[in-house]
Amino acid sequence: MRLMSFNVNSIKAYLKKDLLDQWSSFSPDVIGFEELKLSETAHDNFPLVMDSMIPYWTVSKIKKGYAGTAVLTKIKPLNVTYGIDGKYDDEGRVIIVEFEKFFFVELYVPNSGENPEKGAKPKRLPYRLVFEEDLRNKLSELMKIKPVIVTGDLNVAHEEIDLKNPDSNHLSAGFTDEERNAFSSLLGLGFVDTFRYLHPDEAKYSYWGYRFHAREKNAGWRLDYFLVTQDILPKVKNSEILTDVMGSDHCPVLLDIDL
Repeated sequence: MRLMSFNVNSIKAYLKKDLLDQWSSFSPDVIGFEELKLSETAHDNFPLVMDSMIPYWTVSKIKKGYAGTAVLTKIKPLNVTYGIDGKYDDEGRVIIVEFEKFFFVELYVPNSGENPEKGAKPKRLPYRLVFEEDLRNKLSELMKIKPVIVTGDLNVAHEEIDLKNPDSNHLSAGFTDEERNAFSSLLGLGFVDTFRYLHPDEAKYSYWGYRFHAREKNAGWRLDYFLVTQDILPKVKNSEILTDVMGSDHCPVLLDIDL
């Protein structure tokens, strides 16, 4: 089974770039998309059609053209829910898809925002940490039922190897001690970062800012992940970051797993 995830940074803008032929060789069974930036009025018609794939998506209800996630799947799910027990669906950040053998949890974790002043922590960090706690509690529940696969833009570079310039970013959103510790706590539930497990020493990134030719210089961050519960780790065959796929400030991540 092939699973993928991609922060498209506006699904409509991505489609205008006529890059869908990039996907022909990948043939995913399930794919998650983040940062759709669709308005609520677009909720009845998902703009991306992929052969034999059923779309499920959620959009921000509090800010037009903001956030939003989607899951497209060739496999009919048993159940699909949005948000975390009634929370966070107003920003379209969470989709939980239940299949026969596993849960597929698609996430666009809140960015902690800009620093309000020099030397200060990001202004939305407290909200982010509450989200992280609620997420861990929900995943703990799901893990008691069946294996869980978590994917998406988790908006954190966990270790120094996961970004180009760690020394200058310890107060930056995505690399604060609090965010990194929250990710460690998530792994502590019994999850494994599949890319880092298979590539322990490889510095490879999934996000590059649009400024200063960051992608050309490979001045990036690894923010996009596939995590699996330890009970299905032996079934993981491949976990990759597809840096050659263009069209966004992120690139897709891929997981091949024998389920």
